[in-house]
Amino acid sequence: MPIRLDTSVQFLKGVGPRRAEVFARLGIHTVEDLLYHVPHRYLDATTVTPIVRADVGTEVTLIGRVMSTGVLPTRRRLRIFRAVIRDDTGLIECAWPGQAFLERTIKDGQLLLVSGPVKFYHGRQIVPKEQIVLAHADDDEGQTSGAGMVLAVYPATEGLSHRQIRRVIADHIDEMLELVEDVTHAHIPAALRLPSLRDALSVVHRPRAVEEAEEGRRRLAFDELFDMQLVVARARYLAKRAAKGIQHELKKDYTTQLKNALPFELTGGQRKVIREITSDMTSPERMHRLLMGDVGAGKTVVALFAMLLAAENDSQAVFMAPTELLAEQHARTLTKLLAPLGMVPELLLGRFTPSEKSAIRERIASGSARVIVGTHALFQEQTAFRRLGLVVIDEQHRFGVEQRAAMIGKGEAPDVLLLSATPIPRTLALTVYGDLDISTLKEKPAGRREVRTTVRSSRSRAAIYKFVSEQCQAGRQVYVVYPVIDESEKVDLKAATTMAEQLGEDLHPLEVGLVHGRMKSQERDATMRSFRDGKIHVLVATTVIEVGIDVPNATVMVIEHPERFGLAQLHQLRGRVGRGGEESYCILVADAGARDRLRRFSQTADGFRIAEMDLQERGMGQLAGARQSGGVATRFTDFTKDDDLIMASRKAAIRLIEDDPLLNGDKNRAIRKRLERRYERAMELFRVG
Repeated sequence: MPIRLDTSVQFLKGVGPRRAEVFARLGIHTVEDLLYHVPHRYLDATTVTPIVRADVGTEVTLIGRVMSTGVLPTRRRLRIFRAVIRDDTGLIECAWPGQAFLERTIKDGQLLLVSGPVKFYHGRQIVPKEQIVLAHADDDEGQTSGAGMVLAVYPATEGLSHRQIRRVIADHIDEMLELVEDVTHAHIPAALRLPSLRDALSVVHRPRAVEEAEEGRRRLAFDELFDMQLVVARARYLAKRAAKGIQHELKKDYTTQLKNALPFELTGGQRKVIREITSDMTSPERMHRLLMGDVGAGKTVVALFAMLLAAENDSQAVFMAPTELLAEQHARTLTKLLAPLGMVPELLLGRFTPSEKSAIRERIASGSARVIVGTHALFQEQTAFRRLGLVVIDEQHRFGVEQRAAMIGKGEAPDVLLLSATPIPRTLALTVYGDLDISTLKEKPAGRREVRTTVRSSRSRAAIYKFVSEQCQAGRQVYVVYPVIDESEKVDLKAATTMAEQLGEDLHPLEVGLVHGRMKSQERDATMRSFRDGKIHVLVATTVIEVGIDVPNATVMVIEHPERFGLAQLHQLRGRVGRGGEESYCILVADAGARDRLRRFSQTADGFRIAEMDLQERGMGQLAGARQSGGVATRFTDFTKDDDLIMASRKAAIRLIEDDPLLNGDKNRAIRKRLERRYERAMELFRVG
């Protein structure tokens, strides 16, 4: 029976119903899924060294038959798995300290590829960094199978090894490639010197050189990025053009009064972003802009200029925050800034009494409240606006898509400004937030002091807490952050609950508080208010304080087990201190293994540079968080080196959507079908407009 791309893998020779169930655990259901299940690494066997020439002190790749195996116990209870391999030129011992479990997979008679350093221990010995079984004793593959090849290593699962996957793909690759249809307009990848789709899939599965596999990956990455950018370009098109925006007029009434009344000078970055926002709000199209600003870069003031531009046009402006504490803080900040203008912002919170909320909602509905701050209570059904002109959403990633839509739906196509204190690299932002215009604030306001960051070992803990005590006795306050709430037998980490009790005893009579994610929000907020008001000297916390309130009196941040956090997360935590005029400190308590990474972090305060470092270290998935276009993570894109593909795919997608918004043209229908197969959001976005 001839196969098609949508044929179930169970009908392929060598699979069958039982193995198809195991393939399903890898997300492989159809022939197309199998074709796009590409290797996640390669072992380069093109430069195999004969065993006789494996010299001590060099790194080599060897191929040989397993002659014997065994597990050697040592005095320190470390069990070492050993295997002797042989080729036509000689023998060598392989040793895997602490990996006795390998005796279940590496057996006599197998053809084994090993790669690693050659050392001397009672003779030559290779300590493999990687190994792969090329053939079992009863296989009919030759003695040198694998030599002169680049060997694909596939993502595997229990009951299905990468070797078995490689065999199934090798048996069917030519048949599968015949089914490939390249629907991307040929001139687009050609301009980037990328191979055809069929050639790309061929070389990622059976490359003659690692460089050839990389070219294939880049073509698959381009198609992936192009499809993502088509989805966000369509979303951007709808957001800006589906409903006519409010064309505000630059009257320079409230905005000029604010500029003259500010007790500080705006930075060059703030002035630039204000101009970008003003240009958006005075155009006929809706503003749909993301403002990314480093910790303490002054996003709130920029947002206030936008809110006043709406207010001087007889529109209402809303500032929505994810927590009541943060909403209260923003309300206090705006109250101070607006006092010279004779304006008072309205604050609406869920914890207010029914009568208080009713009175506030009446003022909002009548239009007498122009500048409004609040939380989820703002988009509840009972809250109505007279003329909502601008929605500002702080820490927008903490609101769901539906929640943001509910707030925006309170007006007729209001302008939208999203704020984020989590910088991400520009190329990544253009992919994750491709449907938005993006502004960045990198420059810190004058007078903002840099937090002194140091890395200390756990042996210094007593001295660290002596310093904490001295800071508190001098009238300052301290955060102590832990990665976990409760201690566990499985994980050797200090935990917040245990250490809050311990520190309460060690730092007596200082007041020690505790906040973590499992506390009820009211209890957590009450503790945070006590810390803000100076009633608590030391606040023990988990990452719930990552986006928290300003406590200018907090001058020390101690982070235990910092190796458990991403660098961007450490930067957010560090941003909780240094908000007043006093010298501030961030102390990372870590043991030897993680210190180099943490020292690199301690040497920069640039959130955008740290985001780049984090991207190289952890990849896109964790940085992008929940917002991935269409809910699909990237599989082929490498955000550390695919900048050119990101920019090219973005330009090509915007151009295509502008020419054919619904992708209904003869040349574009096949692309639309591919989008609808790949992305859930595509169906919704391309039905509209």
